[in-house]
Amino acid sequence: MEQQTSTDPRGEIQDLLARIAQLADDGTVEDYLDSFTADAVWESQPNPVTGMVAQLCEGVASIEEGVRERRAGGVQGPGTSSRHVITTVSVSLDSDIEASSTAYWLFFRDTTSEPRLAGVGRYDDTHRFEDGRWKLAHRRITVG
Repeated sequence: MEQQTSTDPRGEIQDLLARIAQLADDGTVEDYLDSFTADAVWESQPNPVTGMVAQLCEGVASIEEGVRERRAGGVQGPGTSSRHVITTVSVSLDSDIEASSTAYWLFFRDTTSEPRLAGVGRYDDTHRFEDGRWKLAHRRITVG
């Protein structure tokens, strides 16, 4: 059976990026992970401001481990008063089922008291249309 493609892929991918950022701050781990393909890759540089080390996670189970570590460490997630802000998103369609995007991000901490900027960077992402929706297949996070 042929997979039906998206009618507004750029808008749907922009919504996906916003949803991932919001779920990182306030959502469940399960809803967050549902935004990724099963074979997704997550690469990040170290961020000395947040204390995060460089990471390479391959597969959704490895990504889940990283998310749970960040939440346990108080870096992100419900109750941490953090906000991921996505700006200047550019989406390129590579095919009916593959796309790439670049977005700048800002990471704020202490948002309920004295908000402070704790990181700035760039997401270079690839996306895949699976099961009737776009998902994140590869994220490369650059700090700075």
